[in-house]
Amino acid sequence: MKKLLALLLATAPTLVFAAAAPNLDSAVIANVSIIDGTGAPARKGSVRIADGKILAVGDIVPGNTEIVIDGNGKTLAPGFIDTHSHHDYDIPKSPDMVAVVSQGVTTIIVGQDGSSQSPLRDFFAKLAKSPIAVNLGSYSGHNTLREQGMNAARRPAADEEIARMSQLLEEDMAAGAFGLSTGLQYETGNFSSTAEIVALAKVSARLGGRYISHMRDEESELMSALQETIDIGRESGAPVQVSHLKIGARKLWGSADKVLKLMDDARTSGVDITADIYPYTYWQSTMRVMFPNGIYDDRKGLASKLKESTSPEGLYFSRFQPDPAIVGKSLAQVAKERNAPPVDVYLALMKQAIEYQKAHPEEERVESVIGTSMREDDVAHLMAWEHANICSDGVSIGHPRGHGTFPRVLGHYVREKKVMTLERGVYKMTGLAAKHLGITDRGIIAEGNSADLVLFDPTTVIDRATMQNPTALSAGIEKVWVNGKLVYQDRRTTGVRPGQIVRPPKKAE
Repeated sequence: MKKLLALLLATAPTLVFAAAAPNLDSAVIANVSIIDGTGAPARKGSVRIADGKILAVGDIVPGNTEIVIDGNGKTLAPGFIDTHSHHDYDIPKSPDMVAVVSQGVTTIIVGQDGSSQSPLRDFFAKLAKSPIAVNLGSYSGHNTLREQGMNAARRPAADEEIARMSQLLEEDMAAGAFGLSTGLQYETGNFSSTAEIVALAKVSARLGGRYISHMRDEESELMSALQETIDIGRESGAPVQVSHLKIGARKLWGSADKVLKLMDDARTSGVDITADIYPYTYWQSTMRVMFPNGIYDDRKGLASKLKESTSPEGLYFSRFQPDPAIVGKSLAQVAKERNAPPVDVYLALMKQAIEYQKAHPEEERVESVIGTSMREDDVAHLMAWEHANICSDGVSIGHPRGHGTFPRVLGHYVREKKVMTLERGVYKMTGLAAKHLGITDRGIIAEGNSADLVLFDPTTVIDRATMQNPTALSAGIEKVWVNGKLVYQDRRTTGVRPGQIVRPPKKAE
């Protein structure tokens, strides 16, 4: 009987929790090594789940009619929480969220880099009506607020415009936003003043929210951009998270200690600053980030970027709708094919992309590039910082981080490079991520918490996504449960969509 019920759980997850007889709506995941998400050492045991919750953890004797799932000695951890994701763009085509669940991720936090679905109230209502496979929470995006509050003007906001944006932010916060996100390298946030951001961050802080930022510069002016982020946290009183912390300029490579000292000193002085980080030495973004002043025919600025940050050999086109033939090629390759200097080629392509966007305003993503600009020892050093959690910054197309981030940390940085212990790596994906968001019922395997769980093999887990094949599924992720429902096994999704909207706890009055 137990074997039959276990088989039903694996092959027909929509039937598992049907109330047919006593205890048929509960299951015991047995014979596992539990890493609970607190950083504590792994321990042998079992976990009982029912009605979307964890009922018990430890030495559990299954009931006669209770479903038993044999973990075969593998590791059971809390479902991973991606604190910086763009996978909401995948929802229309892939509500099963294969790019996410195949990594063991059960919760994504979107609305990042200053861009969010708007209004959040309507977005959340749609998800409540048509759930996806994973849980989802969101920030309210500064650039989105600028679009609505000041018609995306390329200048600092006036007082009355800040007032309008503040009202819009309050509405998103009431809907359940985690706070304010900025993308200060992107339009039109790159034209904003620090005072404008402080004013909005104060609104977030007053309502119990946070401030998360893609800073103005992650390359040559990294330290001044980081100081601005700290100052915003200090003046607004909001907890601050640095998005995808990196050192993206060659002249600053090896300065991770200096970066972390500035953040540690800020924490000592009372600023609650943290960071998230992804495990790659290359980023993905719009072609526009290669122009530091937001002037897209700035030859001098572009030449400086190609010299100090990302070389023509390390800059790849991951999307280019005007001419898809260049996708997958480096700027150096395209320049060689066209027998022209890389700067000239890039300027021409940027102009072509802008004109294409004007002619096709319905297309949101006309172009993107992937740039190699970090050094692995810096990535490892920053990742090991006690206040850094893991994120993907991912979407399902282009950069392999969209499919591979979390298994890459566990396989490459934990098992192979031994940057941290397995328990510490899991903690950075679960308990620490939840702490940074203020989430109290996910991220830790504990009685009463939501049953978001991942079963994986620590000896084989690894990413398979590459620049050449960015959608390849990772190895070693065996089963994934979201709110007690099995959503992934045998390297495929189950079709079940039990995801919920995740909101921060309400601020105590």
